[in-house]
Amino acid sequence: MSTGNERPHEGEGLSEEDEAVLAVERRGWPTPGAKERAIRERLGMSPTRYYQVLNALLDDPRALARDPVTVNRLRRRRDEQRGRRR
Repeated sequence: MSTGNERPHEGEGLSEEDEAVLAVERRGWPTPGAKERAIRERLGMSPTRYYQVLNALLDDPRALARDPVTVNRLRRRRDEQRGRRR
């Protein structure tokens, strides 16, 4: 029985949830509130859970293979933010 929290095995593609998260990140959002509303309404998850999934995707080679432009853009932004915190 699936709880919806399992990640696909290494040889498999991305889950529907992972694909949906990448689709949200591909879009431009006019305000942070609009993005958070879309996360709750379209994906049925909290923004906290969304960013946990997204962060894991940035380190997943399958996500990079599926959407290299989005993943590399987000990796650069994450690295910049980490650099500012140090």
